[in-house]
Amino acid sequence: MHELLTNSEMRRADALAVASGIPSLTLMENAGRAVADVVISAFGVEREVTICAGPGNNGGDGFVAARVLSERGCRVRLTLLGAREGLSGDAAEMAERYRGAVIPWAGEGFDRQGVLVDAIFGSGLARPVEGKAAALIGAINQSGAPVVAVDLPSGINGDTGSVLGEAVRAEWTTTFFRKKPAHLLLPGRFHCGRVVLAQIGIPASVLDDIRPLLSANDPAAWARGFPVPEPSGHKYSRGHTVVLSGDLPNTGAARLAARAALRAGSGLVTIASPTRALAVNAAASLSVMIREVDGPEAFSALLTDERFNAVVMGPGGGVGADMRAKVRGAASGKRALVLDADALTSFVENPKELFTILTNHSLSTAILTPHEGEFIRLFRSLDKIPSVKQKLEAGRAASHETGAVVVLKGADTVVAHPDGRIAISDNAPPYLATAGAGDVLAGMIGGLRAQGMPAFEAAAAGVWLHGEAANLAGPGLIAEDLPEALPAVYRRLFASLL
Repeated sequence: MHELLTNSEMRRADALAVASGIPSLTLMENAGRAVADVVISAFGVEREVTICAGPGNNGGDGFVAARVLSERGCRVRLTLLGAREGLSGDAAEMAERYRGAVIPWAGEGFDRQGVLVDAIFGSGLARPVEGKAAALIGAINQSGAPVVAVDLPSGINGDTGSVLGEAVRAEWTTTFFRKKPAHLLLPGRFHCGRVVLAQIGIPASVLDDIRPLLSANDPAAWARGFPVPEPSGHKYSRGHTVVLSGDLPNTGAARLAARAALRAGSGLVTIASPTRALAVNAAASLSVMIREVDGPEAFSALLTDERFNAVVMGPGGGVGADMRAKVRGAASGKRALVLDADALTSFVENPKELFTILTNHSLSTAILTPHEGEFIRLFRSLDKIPSVKQKLEAGRAASHETGAVVVLKGADTVVAHPDGRIAISDNAPPYLATAGAGDVLAGMIGGLRAQGMPAFEAAAAGVWLHGEAANLAGPGLIAEDLPEALPAVYRRLFASLL
């Protein structure tokens, strides 16, 4: 269930389910019961539960939850934003079925000893929260009581994860059928707490009609094409990655990327090293081969060997004309190309030069791995590229513009393909914010590409492996720890795939 649905796609899923013969009241009943299940599972029946219901279908879910919790022995209080007479449709019907008191919210606070259920707005909100609604959300947050949100914390945009003025901060969120982008994107994810995905009767077959392009980045999204080693395989069948090194003071980043490519499964890895850095690269890279390469012409000559089927450029490689020329040379063949750091920064004065190189590199989709600062510098001159605050649209537009897979890095890394597909990651721990971690990621992706994994899937898998390795290494990790954590991550991954 890795697919993610936008607000409009979720409405379409509801409509398709109803058209197939499932009553909308049944869907609302199942949603409200799922919320009640989470409340009881997390907090038992001893604490008073206050349902904060809004005027729409999210409030209808809240009325169902209130009824079910009462039937199961909980003390329930229901406060409504607005007048009961203003309810309509399924929400009005569920309000009729609830026999308890309905108290219009009049500005009072809430007891921190109780449990709050946020059933005010959910994921469909598209405008800033104002007035009484903003005051109610403020009162919920100020109470200090634990909150279970229905579908999505009120005040969060379901498509972007942005805060629409004021937003509930929940400990738990119960959502339905499929998660929304905001459950993974920041800052929305920080407001959700633990997310429980409940199935409420919508058949999975509706996805055949919707054909969602968004997914959560987990193995279900790319496992089918993951390069699990075969007993008959050998190092030459697992690809050969070339990592471009910078000069003597800047070799560490390339060595990190090379080690990561090797750990990711590339059968062979070679560092293309300037003469002055040859001894350092050779002494520090026992399992990695070293080739002497000075200047763009020598680099292009090296890459005439077709056995080099993946190239990682940028980590510590240097910024300027020399790097630009090497990128042009590397992009002239059929090999997989991963561009990071200096390989991107070298084109900030004339980004269209890079875009032209990439669109002409049609034989193999390139992968760009910018962090937000690099992304802004590279794309700031293009009005058609949205702000990085609109992360999904920014990644999608940049990918379409360049013809490359774009990995827009961060705590909620977005991987975007030119055809519109996007994978969103949520497994990166905060201690991944350390020098060299991005170089390791570029190497991991390059190693997967060397083994024949398609560009989008390799990028998404690399990002997921990167996060899992960081979680395994734990607090205090440094970039060198990440490749060494991969064997344990692979053992668990392969056990789930085989």
